[in-house]
Amino acid sequence: MPTKAIRWLKVFDSPKKQLEEIKRGVTEIISEEELLNKLSHSQKENRPLKIKAGFDPTAPDIHLGHTVLIEKMRHFQELGHEVIFLIGDYTGMIGDPTGKNEIRKTLSKEEVELNAQTYKEQIFKILDPKRTQVVFNSEWFSKMSAHEIAGLGALMTVARMIERDDFKKRFEAHSDISLLEFYYPLFQGYDSVALKADVELGGTDQRFNLLMGRTLQRKYAMPEQVVIMMPLLEGLDGVNKMSKSLGNYVGINEPAKEIYGKLMSITDELMLKYYELLSHISGAELKLTRDGLANGDVHPKKAKEDLAFELTQRYHGKEAALQAKAEFNLVFGSKEIPADIAVFAYEWTEPEVWLPKILKDTGLCESTGAAIRLINQGGVKIDDRRPDGQDERLKAGEYVLKVGKRKFLRIKPL
Repeated sequence: MPTKAIRWLKVFDSPKKQLEEIKRGVTEIISEEELLNKLSHSQKENRPLKIKAGFDPTAPDIHLGHTVLIEKMRHFQELGHEVIFLIGDYTGMIGDPTGKNEIRKTLSKEEVELNAQTYKEQIFKILDPKRTQVVFNSEWFSKMSAHEIAGLGALMTVARMIERDDFKKRFEAHSDISLLEFYYPLFQGYDSVALKADVELGGTDQRFNLLMGRTLQRKYAMPEQVVIMMPLLEGLDGVNKMSKSLGNYVGINEPAKEIYGKLMSITDELMLKYYELLSHISGAELKLTRDGLANGDVHPKKAKEDLAFELTQRYHGKEAALQAKAEFNLVFGSKEIPADIAVFAYEWTEPEVWLPKILKDTGLCESTGAAIRLINQGGVKIDDRRPDGQDERLKAGEYVLKVGKRKFLRIKPL
């Protein structure tokens, strides 16, 4: 084992302390007892565990939701273990059907290769490149014969596959399920066989696929990997899983001011989850922050500023983070508003007009329903204050409305 890994393993004088660090933010471990045993053997034998996490390069950019797993990989790196960042270039051309209610569109080889390259460029903003093994599962699947691929399919029954929730729902709804999709969990499971993984990381929505790794390792007479499941990170709306298609994401390659501004827009409740899953502060510091927010010793705005600064600095450096913070405070942290703010002459048809209607009439929101959602999510301000609620009505007058992070509008009576 590399000398550096041995030195790092000695940072924690017992497997139990390693386990305590690993458990931060984790939803489920299958099983905790097995993991403790693997950690004990690892330390006794001075042998790092092989920690695997797979990513299909189905989109070119990594957002904070993806980094939940990558941050947990970093935890393992700091404990001296071997991290394997698996790029599913082969499986990416199939497409993971998890959570989908229809056949997943396959990607071309060129699309997958391009996206894979950008993944490699982005992950080292978090992981130590000297202690990260990047592998592609085409390395073994492209060499398998048709006979071997067919043999892999023979290891699992259709009945077992239908146990998977999304397959079950589509089967009961008489929706199409391609045979190729059945192979996706088999391929993901076989990745663990090929890599001889000790631990596999994944989101809670990957449970079936992660357990398939254990099943196939057992069938190949190998020690079964431990499965560690991480929670799915809600996006900026605080409701849905972070997703580029939903527009509620923070991309790690976005400009510094965008990352900082977006993080300052999250709710106070969601902020603590982001701290737990994304921040590099220690467990003790996290507890102080959590307790301080609960008893009032820590102001939520200050805690949010610290989090936004930390993550912006991680991806763009200290100087860019300082500039992003200064720009944000200039626009949002004081009464100052952009000099080029648009003016809208609004006709008050009643002495008091319902705020969602005003937001719709002025074009700040597409509909009153969208306006209500934004108000409830804390995404609307009137003269630097938040509305009392979705039922607020404004009297005829002049106001500065702010919607989201960058939309300003001054309304005046017609």
